[in-house]
Amino acid sequence: MAETDANLLRHFPLLLPQNREKTVYEGFISAQGSDFHLRIMLPKDRQLKNARLLFSWQLKNILNEYRQIVQQRLKQSPDLVSFMMELKMLLEVALKNRQELYIRPASRSFCTDLLNEIGAVGWDKLVCVDTSFSTIKLKAEDASGRKHLITVKLKAKYPVEPPECVVDFPVPFSLSWTPQSSLVNVHSQFLAALDLLKVFWDVMDEIDEKTWVLEPEKPPRSATARRIALGHNVSINIEVDPRHPTMLPEFCFLGADHVTKPLGIKLSGNLHLWDPENSLLQNLKDVLEIDFPARTVLEGSDFSMDCGICYAHHLNGAIPDQVCDNPQCGQPFHQMCLYEWLRGLSTSRQSFNVLFGDCPYCSKPITLKMSVRKP
Repeated sequence: MAETDANLLRHFPLLLPQNREKTVYEGFISAQGSDFHLRIMLPKDRQLKNARLLFSWQLKNILNEYRQIVQQRLKQSPDLVSFMMELKMLLEVALKNRQELYIRPASRSFCTDLLNEIGAVGWDKLVCVDTSFSTIKLKAEDASGRKHLITVKLKAKYPVEPPECVVDFPVPFSLSWTPQSSLVNVHSQFLAALDLLKVFWDVMDEIDEKTWVLEPEKPPRSATARRIALGHNVSINIEVDPRHPTMLPEFCFLGADHVTKPLGIKLSGNLHLWDPENSLLQNLKDVLEIDFPARTVLEGSDFSMDCGICYAHHLNGAIPDQVCDNPQCGQPFHQMCLYEWLRGLSTSRQSFNVLFGDCPYCSKPITLKMSVRKP
């Protein structure tokens, strides 16, 4: 089992156990530069043939035509590592096939009809169209003045077959389509979706403008999570519901226990103060009883941003989110850097997915729980 887990971590570092029994794994599988979220639930005997798979809507949509193959490999693969390798290969094939689906020559009548549709939408809304007339990018502006793009990929049987629409949304964009529909319908439904998400983006923009967001560094419009600096090596990670953006978000504190525990106590004791009529940021200030420090304030203090092992801030997209609990230390580390460090010490010990060892800086006891945050 230990060898299998080590191989799984080496090949799929973003897929990690979520319980001591290692019957639940959650994280990401990467293909063609993109990460796709999934969750694997094994029975107590850890037999793959009885496992349950939960895919994100993007991954489920991509592998929709390969469902039977996925289930077959799940029943026949000898272990989780083998299954994940086969799933990754299948995902690569599915992505490649989707790309080739849209490459087709355009007839003169097709081009004429498409030009008429673009004209009906408005040439000022067109960003670009490829030479094969199979991919069109349109733009729109929401009520707050934010600019948004929609990429429309036309399939071979368009307009009988609906196009695929790619948007930078935190929720799926469901297109209502009939053979009589056109780009005008696509753009109008795009505008309607923007209106529904306006409050969510207002909330996230206020957070981005008035706090120091540590992660993601340049959040896309689809990002629902923010890791916000609160002070010296302490931060809060929030996950905002795009459909109810002013309600209490999912959250967790990151930092040394002696700093995060008082914040958790304040939040629990002040939850009754949460008012959906106020902005999410104002509510966080009220329940935590703090003013979120600006980036300029923290950068001028002793706020450390770099990993104490690799001396870098970004490592394969990750930032230092593990902190020594010693009040006199408080040094941050990348999860993977600290994992490799502790695994290399003869004095370290591991219990399921928790490592116990000594801090590389102050030599005081430090623990590392290998886990992933939900996207």
